[in-house]
Amino acid sequence: ALKANIMAARSVAGTLRTSLGPKGMDKILVSGDGEVCVSNDGATILERMEVDNEIAKLLVELSRSQDQEIGDGTTGVVVLAGALLEQAEMLLDRGLHPRRISDGFEIACKIACDNLEVICDRVEFDASNTSELLEVARTTLSSKIVTRCLDQMAQIAVDAILAVADLERKDVNLDLIKMEGKVGGQMEDSQLVRGIVLDKDISHPGMVKEIKNAKICILTCPFEPPKPKTKHNIQIDTVEKYQSLYQQEQAYFVDMVKKIKDAGATLAICQWGFDDEANHLLMQNELPAVRWVGGVEIELLAIACGARIVPRFSELTPDKLGTAGTVREVSFGTTKDRMLFIEDCHNSKAVTIFVRGANKMIIEEIKRSIHDALCIVRNLVRDNRVVYGGGSAEISCSLAVSEAAKKKLGVDQYAMNAFADALETIPMALAENSGLSGIEALAQMKTRQIQEKNPWLGVDCKQVGTCDMKQQKVLETLHGKKQQMLLATQVVKMILKIDDVIAPSGYQ
Repeated sequence: ALKANIMAARSVAGTLRTSLGPKGMDKILVSGDGEVCVSNDGATILERMEVDNEIAKLLVELSRSQDQEIGDGTTGVVVLAGALLEQAEMLLDRGLHPRRISDGFEIACKIACDNLEVICDRVEFDASNTSELLEVARTTLSSKIVTRCLDQMAQIAVDAILAVADLERKDVNLDLIKMEGKVGGQMEDSQLVRGIVLDKDISHPGMVKEIKNAKICILTCPFEPPKPKTKHNIQIDTVEKYQSLYQQEQAYFVDMVKKIKDAGATLAICQWGFDDEANHLLMQNELPAVRWVGGVEIELLAIACGARIVPRFSELTPDKLGTAGTVREVSFGTTKDRMLFIEDCHNSKAVTIFVRGANKMIIEEIKRSIHDALCIVRNLVRDNRVVYGGGSAEISCSLAVSEAAKKKLGVDQYAMNAFADALETIPMALAENSGLSGIEALAQMKTRQIQEKNPWLGVDCKQVGTCDMKQQKVLETLHGKKQQMLLATQVVKMILKIDDVIAPSGYQ
């Protein structure tokens, strides 16, 4: 059963191996109801693959945890786990006990992580000097679909993070960054809006489309006369009675609009809808309004423009209003789609990344790519140590582990050498995906790293001509690399401990 488990996990890792690195291929994933999604983000591919095998599901969990913790490196972590299992299978064939193998892997993993600490480099940045952050964001985005406007996307990601980052506390709240996509337009039209983008339009075509220095009131109560909770029948037998009822309704509306006007608001944003009557009155009073704004967006808006959310009209006071520099309605192309841009907010922490693309799949993929970049930049703000990419860190760790294995006696050294071999699959896969011959590129890098004692030599994927990743500016966060190795080793240990899968239908 152990062999079958290892085979299942390796086949999943094999699928992802081709989408590693800047020249990696994309996969098309078709869901049960025929929806198509194109991606090369490891976590996304595995989530959508609908794996049945229990062991393969562990690998899906593995990439998901890497995605949640780091945001990037989801493909690499699965490929590494697959390589470790491959090596473990060879050792099992030689008759080693699975527990001894996993102990050896554990020791080797610790050595590799310590080696990463030694070879890491610090990046210095502040709000004015962000070139290093840009390089890291570019490394992350280089394997994604957005390579055509790499610099622009990296710049958007870095600007978004710095807009919401608290550099003293080294903390970033990703909830303040919202992503909106709109089909149509080119990828180059994507932009960072310092404020909020709502996928809504102003409720009446006659209202003002652009408001400067807006005072915003946010309502969660409906714009209509109160309804009785119990059922009543009103019998109207004369015109006068109808008139008085009608005037009563009118009075409600006039009162509501007056309260908003008196508070000094110049834009009403309502969570619910309102009647045409109310709409018409708002229009006559020159009070632009937006209806049906969702809950999450309302909260973000309240944070951004410093407004209090008002549940009843009777509670409206001028100090509960929010402020924004400009509110404008933007229409796109020839379609009727309009969006509201609310910019220069009082608390400009909340930003929106506005993505354009040719179709829905591309927009989704761009959003995922930018999310990866955001996570990586956030990790750098938290911990500014980096290692260099291109497989250089893995080769260096592999050499360190082999050195340490020579000093070990007993069975552990086999497992440690196997771990060192497994680390080399990442540079090898990188080289193969870039159209180089894997073994040659790997051997060349290893000899050069040993001779020149330079742990920053990696695979030259983009054929720039230099193998020094420091000059190529291929950076990865130290935290992300360590997490990759630790997570992969843990999952492999877990799979090696399993010797039988008992399914509910198996024992009738």
